[in-house]
Amino acid sequence: MNLTPHPFAKYVAILARGKNLSRSLTRDEARDAFGMILDRQDLPEQRGAFLMLLRYREETGDEIAGFVDAIRARLAKSQDTVTPDLDWPSYAGKARLTPWYLLAALALAASGRKILMHGIAGHTAGRSYTDDALAALDIPKARDVAHAMQMLSDQHFAYLPLEGIHPVLAELIIMKQVLGLRSPINSLVRSVNPFKAPSSLIGVFHPGYIDIHREAALLLNDARTLIFRGDGGEAERRIAKPCELTLVADSQAKVERWPALTSLVPEEIINLNHLREVWLGQTSDDAAEKIVTGTVALALHCMGEAAAREAAHAHALDIWRARR
Repeated sequence: MNLTPHPFAKYVAILARGKNLSRSLTRDEARDAFGMILDRQDLPEQRGAFLMLLRYREETGDEIAGFVDAIRARLAKSQDTVTPDLDWPSYAGKARLTPWYLLAALALAASGRKILMHGIAGHTAGRSYTDDALAALDIPKARDVAHAMQMLSDQHFAYLPLEGIHPVLAELIIMKQVLGLRSPINSLVRSVNPFKAPSSLIGVFHPGYIDIHREAALLLNDARTLIFRGDGGEAERRIAKPCELTLVADSQAKVERWPALTSLVPEEIINLNHLREVWLGQTSDDAAEKIVTGTVALALHCMGEAAAREAAHAHALDIWRARR
């Protein structure tokens, strides 16, 4: 019988030594542990224990930064790398409202800004994902990194499924169906910014995760990251509620509070046909257009193109009206 501990066992032990001896991982430990997972050097039972222990303890900014370090070191490279202007993670899906955030991203792309969106479908039942909305608009997904780079160059918008970033990440996020709970992977993928875009727009559902993403962004020293509570956890403006923004830029975090845009509450129904009609200008929807332009305004603020809220919204309206 081989009694030598498995190399990954020490990382499970750090998290699980009990109330007084367990602790969170350092950034270096997190990088090494997640590197082993990405390289498939762990065992299935270790992987499940590791993810659920992190979930129970709640991941830290250091852990997320270390995990991102491991991913970026292993990313597939394209000979024709195009740097996006804005990284847009899309992982939550929508359970009630139509995914208007996609029209915000497409309007920005139509204005010449390169938008890279990445996500995955199907990890939570009863939700509509970016994949579904793209199909309704007849917009293809990127097949791989090289195809995403070509789409960014030609059309200024690309949606890259998570498996195109790293196949193990897709496997891990789908483990929710086995473990019964979301894992830190749902947070991690929002911070990965795979092609080092100078700006990243992160929507979260639970306000507590704003602090985790803020800490990770400061540690990763990415240029500009805007974090806010978005509708359903997507990077989409909730127009009937004030929006608290955390902007990480120049190694500092600044919090702002933008007031609600309207008291009008959008109809709580997902209608992808209506999404298409609004995009094509075949119908008008005041609430939808406020969501779209409000989200564009946040993106412009994130990219450093509009420091003041009023200027951001005025510019966003111009971008929306000129989209086609």
